[in-house]
Amino acid sequence: MTQDVRIKTVSSISDIPVDDWNTLSGAKKEGGSKYNPFLSHAFLSALEDSLSVTPRAGWQSHHMAIESESGKLLAAMPLYAKGHSQGEYVFDHAWADAFQRAGGNYYPKLLSAIPFTPATGQRLLVAEGEQALPLKSALAAGLKEETERLGLSSAHINFLVADDVPILEEEGYLHRIDQQFHFVNEGYADHEAFLETLASRKRKALRKERRAALENGITIDWLTGSDLTEDIWDQFFTFYMDTGSRKWGRPYLTRAFYSMIGVRMADDILLVMARRDGRYIAGAINFIGSDTLFGRHWGCIEDHPFLHFEVCYHQAIDFALAHKLKTVEAGAQGEHKLARGYLPVTTHSMHYFTHPGLHNAVADYLQQERDAVSADGEYLREHSPFRKIET
Repeated sequence: MTQDVRIKTVSSISDIPVDDWNTLSGAKKEGGSKYNPFLSHAFLSALEDSLSVTPRAGWQSHHMAIESESGKLLAAMPLYAKGHSQGEYVFDHAWADAFQRAGGNYYPKLLSAIPFTPATGQRLLVAEGEQALPLKSALAAGLKEETERLGLSSAHINFLVADDVPILEEEGYLHRIDQQFHFVNEGYADHEAFLETLASRKRKALRKERRAALENGITIDWLTGSDLTEDIWDQFFTFYMDTGSRKWGRPYLTRAFYSMIGVRMADDILLVMARRDGRYIAGAINFIGSDTLFGRHWGCIEDHPFLHFEVCYHQAIDFALAHKLKTVEAGAQGEHKLARGYLPVTTHSMHYFTHPGLHNAVADYLQQERDAVSADGEYLREHSPFRKIET
């Protein structure tokens, strides 16, 4: 670093000016930046202000910032002290259990991530320029120092961009990979043009699936911007609570969260809603980036065959093609997405442990896991629904 800086932590994203945060995170749509809605001050503040992210819920905001002597924000990191491993989508429960059995205290830990959001994005937030690399290294080192200062077991960075992996490895972090399933728009004119690239049997199966999903008089609406009224949010929250309670036991997000994002970032949100007999019966929430549609969660109050696939996956592809978006990220896990044109993509996380024994044990485990994940990804790509091209 060529200038004197200071590293600090803050207990709320509101302690960092909106424009300063959004400039570093790329969460400004002007200037052709790659906009990721989850990194925006609006999204992160809605999580805190709605009490979806609170110490009582196991998420204590502890965001890291690097400032110049004059107080200018040079770098930042979304950061939380976690009292558990829920809502992260990078599973370390086995590590926690092993360390607890050995007499250690795994929790609390530090986590750089977007709560409840398994979407890849920047975690080391810096402005472009010659100081970008030193500032990223300073954030990586600062996270280690903060972990040790607080006497915690570990620090974790989930769903970070691949370009930042070497920076963190240089600082002694361990690299973990996993995979998600993403749709890539190869310039298809419409959904039929995409289907024509699939093997005949797969193409026919998906056409049949889409027809079956809309039987029983079901129609689909796309809602965004001013469509997102409080009445619509009430209906969607009912879907979320019903399905979330059955899948996760306790849904994470409060009703107030939806009202807040409806005010703060309505044009960045797409609700895909299924209607039958004059009322909505199911819906999925998506967030719109500069070139990516991010599918998050869905819910329903009526069960219909294949409706989940239609609302969450097929309609997302339709929207992406209609708006010339490059990618659809449909969330964590789910090999069933492969048959619907979503291909395996590697995701990355980094992990630092203060206890040498835990560090070494996890390092050995991750080497074996990386080999297995890579082999699984190759197998899945070989069995994709796309037509095989003779070479």
